[in-house]
Amino acid sequence: MTRFDKFIWLTRLSKTRKDAVDAIANGRIRLNGVEVKPSKEVRENDSVLVKRNNAVFTYKVIKIPDRRLGPKLVSEFIEDLTSENEKIKFQEYLNAQREYRHFGNGKPTKKQRRVLQAMKR
Repeated sequence: MTRFDKFIWLTRLSKTRKDAVDAIANGRIRLNGVEVKPSKEVRENDSVLVKRNNAVFTYKVIKIPDRRLGPKLVSEFIEDLTSENEKIKFQEYLNAQREYRHFGNGKPTKKQRRVLQAMKR
């Protein structure tokens, strides 16, 4: 058994432990479908729900790691049960974000911001 926030960090569902604590506290990550505190103990066969933007990813705990995992080893410790529909929703969101603002363009200028605000109205 290990703490929920530490498990999220160990299995690379968040970049830092602080991010894991914040996500759990804000209800974006749930254990067995219930909002819990970051100190809640995680056991094998528990389910973890992760809300990212407009999609909900579902994982099943297979084993509890004792140290942070490499990306290739994550599948040995958690099983991805996310439906294809949710994965497609998330991919569509990412594509929409890329279309809105191309990578590398930097911060919009004052003129570009005014044009964007005019389009939104």
